Amino acid sequence: WTALGTLWCLIHLPYGWQLGIGRFIGRLALRIAGHRRHIASTNLRQCFPELEEEEHQQLLARYFESMGIGLLEMGMSWWAPDRKLNKLARIEGLEHLENALEKGNGAILLSGHFTTMEIGGRLLSMYAPFDVLYRKQRNPAMEAIMEKGRNRFTRKAIRRDDLLAMRRSLKQNIPVWYAPDQDFGLDKSVFVPFFGIPATTITATSRLARVSAAPVVPFFQVRLPGTAGYLLTLYPALEDFPGEDAVHDTRRINEIIEARVRENPEQYLWAHRRFRTRPEGEASLY
Repeated sequence: WTALGTLWCLIHLPYGWQLGIGRFIGRLALRIAGHRRHIASTNLRQCFPELEEEEHQQLLARYFESMGIGLLEMGMSWWAPDRKLNKLARIEGLEHLENALEKGNGAILLSGHFTTMEIGGRLLSMYAPFDVLYRKQRNPAMEAIMEKGRNRFTRKAIRRDDLLAMRRSLKQNIPVWYAPDQDFGLDKSVFVPFFGIPATTITATSRLARVSAAPVVPFFQVRLPGTAGYLLTLYPALEDFPGEDAVHDTRRINEIIEARVRENPEQYLWAHRRFRTRPEGEASLY
């Protein structure tokens, strides 16, 4: 609660100050968070093997700075007033979501786990209502604050394994924000490449699109340089999706997310063990 109270105070500072404090927190975490530093460094080495050692260390440092800023952005997404955030947001492609909703089957907002994820959701909510999937937090205080904060700016927060609730939202023509790019084990997952590495990826996007007939609209946000704020981009709904093969669909989704990660690699969530589950016979990467 002390940490959350401190975060609440920090988000009332000018935006430029918040960026500086976030970078400082990130640099501090780079020094003391050995376990997360190892995971992030391993992921970056696997995904960008072409980088020289100095380039690798620079990208790792920029990632931790981005993660520190993301902590402040998380507080902004929960507590900052719209009048402050309006000045920071720019959106492109909103017509793609509107076109998808004209079919009356809702829309699956396909996204990824970036450090800007929380602020991206809050900013999008100022343009369109949607429901969001979430994972329950282990810490009760964090769970209470996150649930209250997300329920302020989304129509409803849905447990990530509650497919029935997702289908209900889509039937009401409500978009559902969905990020499938984490390792949830082998259950209902397949190995498909992510940065050329076999990665367990759930096939739920393909299955949900099939049973609901909801278009899949990619949505990503980017933190812009300096104090320019954020660019939200919605892309045209995927054509011929789902296809006849869920594995092909899932591979296609990973390719979409990978392309966006390559544009701003320091803003992706590298501290997650994305390649934790390995094909039989392969040693752990971590």
